Amino acid sequence: MFTGLIEAVCGVSDVRRIGDSMRLGVELGAIAGDVSAGESIAVNGACLTVAEVKGSIATFDVSSETLAKSTLSKFAKGTTVNIERALKADGRFGGHFVQGHIDGTGRIEKIDRSGEFWTVRFKADKNVLEQMVVKGSVAIDGISLTVADMNNSGFETAVIPETIKRTNLSKAKIGDEVNIETDLIVKVVTRQLRQIMPGEKLSIEKLKEMGF
Repeated sequence: MFTGLIEAVCGVSDVRRIGDSMRLGVELGAIAGDVSAGESIAVNGACLTVAEVKGSIATFDVSSETLAKSTLSKFAKGTTVNIERALKADGRFGGHFVQGHIDGTGRIEKIDRSGEFWTVRFKADKNVLEQMVVKGSVAIDGISLTVADMNNSGFETAVIPETIKRTNLSKAKIGDEVNIETDLIVKVVTRQLRQIMPGEKLSIEKLKEMGF
C-alpha cells in the first residue's frame, strides 16, 4: 500500500526488453541504502518488486500486464520517475490509499499557471472517468491529487507548489502521457451503487446524501 506522497524523483538507468516483459533499472540515489530485494516500490505509480540492488541502482522485472496498462513501456534511459516506497505499518498516513495498480493512462491537455500554483487538465478514457468523482482522490504517476472538476472527456486537478517541486510534474508538458489510478474507496462504492442505482450520476454530494 502507498499514499501518493512522492519520496524522490529518480532517473531510469537501464531498460531491457525480454520478450513481452521488461527489466528496468532505476538510480535511487540517497534512498537506495534502505532498499532491499523483495520489497515493493511505486515507480510512476506502478507497484513493482525489487529484484536486486547493486549500489544505488534497483532492478525490477516488469510484467507484460503492467506494460500494457501503463506508460512504463515507453521508458528509456534517463526517463525521470516518481518513487515511493511502500508504507510501513507504523508510518504516518498522508495522501490517500494507493495500491500501485494502474487503471489506465491519460494525457495532459492543458496547464494553467497562476503564480506558483497550477491547474492541470487530463484527457482520459470513459472507463477511467467512470471511477472518479469531483473532490475525490486520484493518483497521477503516483502523485496523490484531488479531482477539482471533470466532464465526459477528462478531469482537472489543482497542484500546489510543494507538489510541483517534489515530483516529476515540474517537467510536465502538454501531450505527456501519464499513469492514472483512481481512488480505491470510490471504486468500491461506485460499483455497489451502480448495482442498486443504475443510471444515477454519482458525485461526492450524492454520496453524502446517501450516508457514505
